[in-house]
Amino acid sequence: MSQARIKGILTPNLVPLDRNGNIAEDELRRYVEWLVQKGVSGLYPNGSTGEFTRFSPEERREIIRIVASQVNGRVPVLAGAAEATVRDTLAACAAYAEMGCTAAAICAPYYFKLSQDSVGEYFAELARHTELDIVLYNIPQFANEISLDTIERLADFPRIVGIKDSSRDFPRFLNLINRMRPRRPDFSILIGTEEIILPALLMGGDGGTIATSGIVPEVVMKLYALAESGQIEEARRIQFKLLELINVMLFGAGFPEGFRAAASLRGFVMGQSRQPLSPKEKCDLNAVRQTLHCILSEHGFVAEIEGAVGCEPLGQDGSPSEAEIQAIVAEVVRQMRTNR
Repeated sequence: MSQARIKGILTPNLVPLDRNGNIAEDELRRYVEWLVQKGVSGLYPNGSTGEFTRFSPEERREIIRIVASQVNGRVPVLAGAAEATVRDTLAACAAYAEMGCTAAAICAPYYFKLSQDSVGEYFAELARHTELDIVLYNIPQFANEISLDTIERLADFPRIVGIKDSSRDFPRFLNLINRMRPRRPDFSILIGTEEIILPALLMGGDGGTIATSGIVPEVVMKLYALAESGQIEEARRIQFKLLELINVMLFGAGFPEGFRAAASLRGFVMGQSRQPLSPKEKCDLNAVRQTLHCILSEHGFVAEIEGAVGCEPLGQDGSPSEAEIQAIVAEVVRQMRTNR
């Protein structure tokens, strides 16, 4: 089992792809090294931001192998192991244990709706047979929920060492802390929603898997340090700044395309996602890229990129910027030509 509670900011890292849509190992290693050098507390490969469902089981193991070998024990690696069956999940955990990962993050079974008794038995079966610590991953938007009662029952298994909650439900998170701290002081409680990372820390959370830490690790780690040292006013200012960034990256284009665009602005060659984009989404992504360029530039975080354009002031009344207007016009012209 783990020697210490998993704490801090773990980055759910993206996966760069080459021109043929395959994992770009050298670029992934460069990205991981950059994150470690920027001071993130740990890495979280094969999460939602890492688009784990768009890779084969063999590719998912390859991603973990690359990340774990590049990290080389310097920070914890929380390996996403959300396979479809108990057998496949146990096989993945065995492989990740051999690679030196700290723990596996596992969501409840997805697609089929299950009772909480079935959800509990799924994790109990894993806990009885795995050699790798387990962090429960609650994401009811995409998988069966792991209820608070179920989490309490699973706390009897020493192999289950924590939970990452991405439900976006802050009252639930508070109740989770309140119920688990007296029962398992060693149990790691992580938030998976960066919009509430500061409140989560202030109320006793151990940290989080924060996607923006893969784009501006300097800023997110500063927020964490400020919260830990009790400098709340400055931490609050950063929390609101992160809201601007996450809103653009998360809601401005299909997830996680906004994050891939932002990573390219930090100087990484991310390649084209495996999910085909519609013409409208490509237009939206151009507008997102421009907005991200402006936000990151304002804070001094944009790499020198060939062809990068200057920033137009964002509309104060909600109106589009000049760059957004140009993108819209270009899309309209394209559609007119297509419909001739």
